[in-house]
Formats: sequence, structure tokens, C-alpha cells
Amino acid sequence: MAGIEAVVFDFGNVLIKWNPEAWYDARIGREAREKLFAEVPLEEMNLRSDRGEHLADLVAETAAQYPAHADNIRAWYDNWIEMAQPDIPHSAVLLRALRAKGIPTFALSNFGIPTLALADAAYPVLTEFDRRFISGELRTIKPEPEIYAHVEAGTGLAPEALLFADDRPENIDAARARGWQVHLFEEPQGFADRLVAEGLLTPEEAAA
Repeated sequence: MAGIEAVVFDFGNVLIKWNPEAWYDARIGREAREKLFAEVPLEEMNLRSDRGEHLADLVAETAAQYPAHADNIRAWYDNWIEMAQPDIPHSAVLLRALRAKGIPTFALSNFGIPTLALADAAYPVLTEFDRRFISGELRTIKPEPEIYAHVEAGTGLAPEALLFADDRPENIDAARARGWQVHLFEEPQGFADRLVAEGLLTPEEAAA
């Protein structure tokens, strides 16, 4: 197997937490949240944002379609940054350690454009990449093959030269099918151990 030449990071649940369910649980209770998510296609709405549609427009459209849940639907936009927290400091350490050693780092994330601006302002670490591949700009989302092809073409690297960390198995499987080296991210120490095992970082460099 060819050596790893670059590391590709997802954003949500790798560098920052993304857990809207927990935000709603804390404010309206689990039972009401489960009812909301069962009756309103919030995840589908968010995926449309990830494809490049404006989240504010999507929220207004969805609130009009489901007036009984309108206030909670609007909260998805009004309180979005509160759902995208906290950051994951150890992951930031790993990113910066790789960059300090001159190892190219790239981002591959499903993200809407207006919300990315909010996240960039709150978490500057998200901007610290050699290049970012963002679904809202590319109009294709993981795990669709097209978005991985954009990374390959944009970096000029062979698939097997890329190590990709993502928290969703379907995104990992799609990358693996193209020949990428992959890491299913569950917690930062596991990824730190992988980077050490691959010889990209020393244990000291990978420490939290």
C-alpha cells in the first residue's frame, strides 16, 4: 500500500460537535423532540442546505409547511451555532501538528455556505487547511462519488495517498471504495493513535 501523503478531515463530530438532537432535548424535552423529528423532515432540510440551498429559505419553507412546529423549525436556523458545539480540542492539536510537519491537510465536509461562515467565525481552526472541499460550494454531498472525485482532482493525489477521518460509516465506505485510506472517527485519541501508527506523528506530537 502506498504511503499516506495527506490527511483529510471531516468537520462535524471530528473538529466540532454537531448534535441538534441534544440541543432540542435540552429545550423541549426528548419526547417532544422525537415527535418533531418524526413529523418534520429536518434532516432532509439540512441536507438540501448542504447541497447549496440557503438554510434561511429552507427553514421558512419548512415552517410554512408544518405550522404546528414552526417555532421549533425556525430555531434550527436561529440557534444553529448552539447546535454546533463544543469544539474538539484534541482534534485541533492533531491538525496543527500535521501542518507543523508540512503534511498537507484538507477538509471534506457536508456544510451549507451561510452556516459555514458562522462556524468559521466561532471556530477558526476550521479555516486552517491547505484547501477545503465543501458540499455547499460543490453542490454534491458525501457519500456521493462526485465529491470524493473533486478532492482527488483538486489535490492531484492518488486515492491511496489520502487518509480520511469521518464519523459516518457510509462516508468512510464510499471513500474506501475509491481506494482511500480511512479512519472511522469515534473519539480523537483513536485518530491520534492511527496517525502515530502511520508514522505521521510521534506520540508526543499527537498528545492532547
